[in-house]
Amino acid sequence: QVQLVESGGGSVQSGGSLRLSCVASGDNFGRYCVGWFRQPAGQEREGIAGVDKDGDIVYAESVKGRFSISRDNAKNTLYLEMNNLKPEDTAMYYCAAHQCESLVVPSAVVWYTNRGRGTQVTVSS
Repeated sequence: QVQLVESGGGSVQSGGSLRLSCVASGDNFGRYCVGWFRQPAGQEREGIAGVDKDGDIVYAESVKGRFSISRDNAKNTLYLEMNNLKPEDTAMYYCAAHQCESLVVPSAVVWYTNRGRGTQVTVSS
């Protein structure tokens, strides 16, 4: 099992940027597929980005071209660089991890069993 702690959320205006971080502990981070999902208040979860053990990356269409996911296995850390933020990006953002061979679609991230407690992102117009 791996424990995950997110940070970096906050309130920004439309068009702004934020960088989320997720620090892992407790197991070999490099063995896991990892990713981010978000959940707006009262809405369903949405898997938005993921990266597998080999570094292959997938994005949801809603964030493609604006968000960038990366991992640093030496630091046991996952990142999400978010640019050109929009009000519809407002949500609680969670990182998640799962031992897997590959990650084909970002929606799979919402089912990962290892999750952090989330960090709130609020974008005002």
